[in-house]
Amino acid sequence: MTNRLADSPSLYLRKHAENPIDWWPWCDEALERAKADDKPIFLSIGYSSCHWCTVMEGEAFSDGAIAAYMNANFIPIKVDREERPDLDSIYMQALQMLTGQGGWPLNVVLHPETRVPFYGGTYFPMEPKYGRPGFLQVLTALRQFYDTEKSRLAEITEAVVSNLHQGAQLPETETIPSIDLLYAGLGTNAKILIPSGQGTCFPMIPYAAAVLGGLRLDLELDIAHICGKRGRDMALGGIFDHVGGGFHRYTVDPTWTVPHFEKMLYDNGMIVEYLANLWASGQREPAFERAIARTHTWLKREMTAPDGYFYAAQDADSFVTRHDAEPEEGAFYAWPYPVLESTLTEEQLQALAEAFALAPEGNFEGKIVLQRSHSDSLSLAVESALDKLFTLRYGSPAAALETFPPASTNQAAKTEPWPGRIPPVTDTKLIVAWNSLMISGLARAAVVLQKPEYLTTAAIAADYIRQHQWVGSHLHRLGYDGVPQVAAQAEDYALLIKAFLDLHQAELAIAHDPTAQAPDAIASLPKVDWLSLAISNQQEFDHRLWSDDQGGYLSTTADADLLIQERPHQDSATPAANGVAVANLVRLSLLTDDLAYLDRAEHTLQAFGSVIQQIPRACPSLFDGLNWFLNGTVVKATAATIHELAAEYWPTTVFSVAHDLPPRAVGMVCRGTKCLSVAESVDKLREQLS
Repeated sequence: MTNRLADSPSLYLRKHAENPIDWWPWCDEALERAKADDKPIFLSIGYSSCHWCTVMEGEAFSDGAIAAYMNANFIPIKVDREERPDLDSIYMQALQMLTGQGGWPLNVVLHPETRVPFYGGTYFPMEPKYGRPGFLQVLTALRQFYDTEKSRLAEITEAVVSNLHQGAQLPETETIPSIDLLYAGLGTNAKILIPSGQGTCFPMIPYAAAVLGGLRLDLELDIAHICGKRGRDMALGGIFDHVGGGFHRYTVDPTWTVPHFEKMLYDNGMIVEYLANLWASGQREPAFERAIARTHTWLKREMTAPDGYFYAAQDADSFVTRHDAEPEEGAFYAWPYPVLESTLTEEQLQALAEAFALAPEGNFEGKIVLQRSHSDSLSLAVESALDKLFTLRYGSPAAALETFPPASTNQAAKTEPWPGRIPPVTDTKLIVAWNSLMISGLARAAVVLQKPEYLTTAAIAADYIRQHQWVGSHLHRLGYDGVPQVAAQAEDYALLIKAFLDLHQAELAIAHDPTAQAPDAIASLPKVDWLSLAISNQQEFDHRLWSDDQGGYLSTTADADLLIQERPHQDSATPAANGVAVANLVRLSLLTDDLAYLDRAEHTLQAFGSVIQQIPRACPSLFDGLNWFLNGTVVKATAATIHELAAEYWPTTVFSVAHDLPPRAVGMVCRGTKCLSVAESVDKLREQLS
């Protein structure tokens, strides 16, 4: 028997449809029921590819005794954080206030009248272990607390809501943060990227990208080395799937060896753009080019819908056999040493052992996660060994497998006749913000590596969004089988505008590639004016989410179900919308000569001036935006000149085709409200840009 979540379009919610818990989706009816019945709300937020969300679903949320108590004493509500990042952000802040830490599954208990949490945690085991009480004990104590400790309950909820409002009200500064503050902030964020030798390793691309953007500034730290090491750690480490392509979410160790195996679209888009920019900056590591190429192949094979948009994520867990009750973490990706011995020739095994860190005892639960030992090009013997492992995993050689259909549910994973290993479940929803990150990454890689096919993949996805993700005049965040749902939030607008601008810049660079096999390397692309789309979407963004009272952009429109109205400025795994928006506004100003965009960028930086000054490590994307504001440059040049320069790394620079240059001139550099002398050579332009 299923519960209310069975008909949800969200894969994460449907994964809980057979729980005995009487789950509600987040809706007015559930919130009103909690008030009417005087029951605390048990709010559980997660996402489909989250490992510990999967574990808790199979344990505590599937237990009959826990379900009976939960149903009788609470109103249980499930939320997909990828559908409602606004709710997730607010309640994650509350969880961190209550416990000092956060993560997913995000489980909080809310007062039914105010929806303010008074208790929270992440993973709860069924029985006491890991130093944590059993889940039923927790629920029993919480209900007793709610019934008997009203004064203490009021103290906790009042403190939480007060802190939430205080965090949302930022004092605006009267002046723009200075160049000295930019240097100090980029230096602070660069130090965060320096390995500590402890804990987990996340890509942290918002930090790395902002710091790399300061490469040509006179910072005290060796930015090229710090950023290059981050790129090598990702391209060589176990966080990258060296067999099938694509990056996992993070590693559980400080050596970039063993990942949590879920693959998120947003990580892959940002990493592709970052590695492409490292390459453009002169760090031409073969491992970077290979990682980008293999990630594009993985994207096309496993993560691209027939209509051209990109799927959201792949699970960490998969079934070893179709008879297993629960999936196993990393089963699709890790290799027992005896399998390597029986699959590979002696020469291939030896070559693989020289290129990768192999040990018969393994590095992950007795199995091997492949991690490279150098960034040089791989030998033919190693590539042939990896191809054999690909065939073993997928049941077909890589060259013969253009598409690999997704396992959309656990049931499909267990019942489809897979020719190789059983794959993890893929969440096939479209998320505009995440698609935009991948579009930007591919657009940049296309220019840097001279790969028009990357641009084609990106442009088709962007054109699908253009045609299908608006309802009336409003952009929508999600797409489920062609049906747009959930109004777009600030990150969707900001990242989509950035993607449109990146496509505009990429087409300028690639359209006039003299080495292209076809006369026009983008002849097959959708005929779309990406710059005009960026402009119109910026207008919609301004109209819907600009905060007239405080400046900056709100996460979402004012709705009754939100405790506070946030203006997203702190970066997480993805860049915060307001930092991205500042950079977009400066780019639009440079490309259109419309200073109104620059005024709005200035107002946004003033709105978050106190954050930039006081907690620079929380907002690298705002520093990236500040870098654009202080150093934004437009190169007005011939098409051939743009093709040559755009493949290099010129941070805070955009290009536009100039049609009125003097004879023999190739371009002109303009910064702020002044232009330098016209250049008659590309080298002169480089000198002016440096």
